[in-house]
Amino acid sequence: MADNHLGDFLRARRADQRPEDVGMASYGTRRVAGLRREEVAVLAGVNADYYTRLEQGRERNPSPQVLDALGRALRLDADARAHLYRLAGAAPGDHVAVHTADSVSPALRQLMDGYPNTPAFVVDRTLDILATNALADALYAPFDPADNLARMTFLDPAGRHFYTDWDRACQATVANLRHAAGFDPNDSRLRALVRTLTEHSTEFTRLWNAHTVRGKTRDAKHLLHPEVGALTLTYQAFDVRDAPGQQLVIYHAEPGSSSAQALGLLGSLHATRRPSEARRQGRG
Repeated sequence: MADNHLGDFLRARRADQRPEDVGMASYGTRRVAGLRREEVAVLAGVNADYYTRLEQGRERNPSPQVLDALGRALRLDADARAHLYRLAGAAPGDHVAVHTADSVSPALRQLMDGYPNTPAFVVDRTLDILATNALADALYAPFDPADNLARMTFLDPAGRHFYTDWDRACQATVANLRHAAGFDPNDSRLRALVRTLTEHSTEFTRLWNAHTVRGKTRDAKHLLHPEVGALTLTYQAFDVRDAPGQQLVIYHAEPGSSSAQALGLLGSLHATRRPSEARRQGRG
């Protein structure tokens, strides 16, 4: 049977809403969590049988008007709404599968190396780390290897110590992967990664089945590095225009803060240990 990504997403988001969240009275015994299908249909102003067919995969091409209505009914944020459109093949341009280049341009590498006092790295949609500058190498030194942010978070023992709020890091990581799935649910690299994580992490499986979607933009990170201690960093993620699917991520510490001092110390420590040619040069 064909995959039913749209139906799975709608079902998960419906289960995440309660009647009181959307201003509806709750009645009768509820066999499952969240809203009933009929309640979502009422909120969206669509036929209940039509909505049921959407969830079951018997209807796969809802109109933009229906998608808008479902987005409002399920209280989807901007990332989740865009994800809904992509799953339905209705987002202009976005639903076309575009292979993410797995090499980083020399110009971008040079730009990253121009940030000696802040970690900078490039990831693809599946969170493979494609390139790093020297300080990012030092930051992720506790992981062996530092190859994929999702694998590092869930499967590397260092992850639970490195991410001070590991639960939050897990949630964000899975939401990023769900966002990637909206672009190409059948991407072989993504499917292999999800299969590996599902086989080895019950926490990943639970979060993956929740279908929460969020793109990587900016956020705060609370880290614990074994060499320099606690770090509070913020990051910004920038789309690489000439390599769709790649993002440049730059971490930043508040100037003059203890985290800024710790980053400086970390850079100094690793500058004396690793020759420049040992820096990661990309993954193919």
